[in-house]
Amino acid sequence: MASHGPSARGTGDTQGTRPTDSPHHRHRTHHLHPLAWWLWALGLGTAASRTTNPLLLALLIAVAGYVVATHRTDAPWARSYTAFVKLGLAVLVIRLAFAVVLGSPVPGTHTLLTLPEVPLPDWAQGIRLGGRVTAEGVLFALYDGLRLAALLICVGAANALANPARLLKSLPGALYEAGVAVVVAMTFAPHLVADVQRLRAARRLRGRPDRGIRGLLQVGLPVLEGALERSVALAAAMDSRGYGRTAEVPARVRRTTAALTLGGLLGVCAGTYGVLTAAGGTYGLPVLLTGLAAALAGLRLGGRRSPRTRYRPDPWGVRASLVGASGAAVAVLLILCEAYDSAALHPTVVPLTAPDLPLWPAAALLVGLLPSFAVPGPPPLAPATSAKVPTPVTPAMATTPSKEDA
Repeated sequence: MASHGPSARGTGDTQGTRPTDSPHHRHRTHHLHPLAWWLWALGLGTAASRTTNPLLLALLIAVAGYVVATHRTDAPWARSYTAFVKLGLAVLVIRLAFAVVLGSPVPGTHTLLTLPEVPLPDWAQGIRLGGRVTAEGVLFALYDGLRLAALLICVGAANALANPARLLKSLPGALYEAGVAVVVAMTFAPHLVADVQRLRAARRLRGRPDRGIRGLLQVGLPVLEGALERSVALAAAMDSRGYGRTAEVPARVRRTTAALTLGGLLGVCAGTYGVLTAAGGTYGLPVLLTGLAAALAGLRLGGRRSPRTRYRPDPWGVRASLVGASGAAVAVLLILCEAYDSAALHPTVVPLTAPDLPLWPAAALLVGLLPSFAVPGPPPLAPATSAKVPTPVTPAMATTPSKEDA
């Protein structure tokens, strides 16, 4: 006899659901193109490299942290932000320790403490161990270390928000082989860690040692054997799918591609150096844009040698453009502010003065909050519903009447 209970109604609802309303599709709609997050983070990092004002750097770190807090998912790569924050704090502490122990190039008159100085030979002039520690030197090291910490936190924000596998999938065809190699390496590393933990737990259950040289050797050999088996299986799977095929491209196109790619990358390096240094502010941005255009043209031509298609490529929509443009706007506005008022972005420590918060650079940094309003946050996790398990009915229960029935 056909049942018309909840299971039948659930089947009808499933059949009436459109394919675009699947949970996987709804999950993908909340994702942004990973390259947009990297453009946003690199824009914030460029802005951090243009100032040593601790108030502006603290505001920049707060902007990056707020966006990460509102858009970070529970994916494994999202946990990297905490590691980058800890790394930034460690860099700041190390920079201060070097300033205290090795001294600072900034002269100062406000002595905080005097350490025992170790005499060095003549060939080590300019370096000292110990001696007088001034407030000016400590503040200079603090500003410099805070700038480097802000750069690391911006990179950590990009790692926490952008899916690395989807980012590598979005690479152009010319970088397909390199992208596949990185994806394979990122996939095999967790398997190796899991194999080591599994083998060590198995040895402990058998009462065998899992530490020391002997335990390492007896655990390492099975791990390497398993990695070799996975590598052979992966190579066979890639070979069956036609990995490594290249299309016929004329020699003239290959030479043009190599010249554009190599020249563009050199231009990007020179332009980036010019943008990050104060002396190269006039030529840095034009050289960077020219090199970037040449490199993109070379990668576009190089993609003809790799005939491949992408399964469900990530679309670049309006929100991705807004996120990338917000990071670029922050970088451009800070560069313009530095050109017009460099003293506000680089407070002096000699004489010792308190830094001020300039209005226009601070407003420019707040543009980096645009992703918090333009991009919806990750979907909340579905609450675990406790379904009631029906009591199984035995033949005895079905035939024996109860007291109420009697």
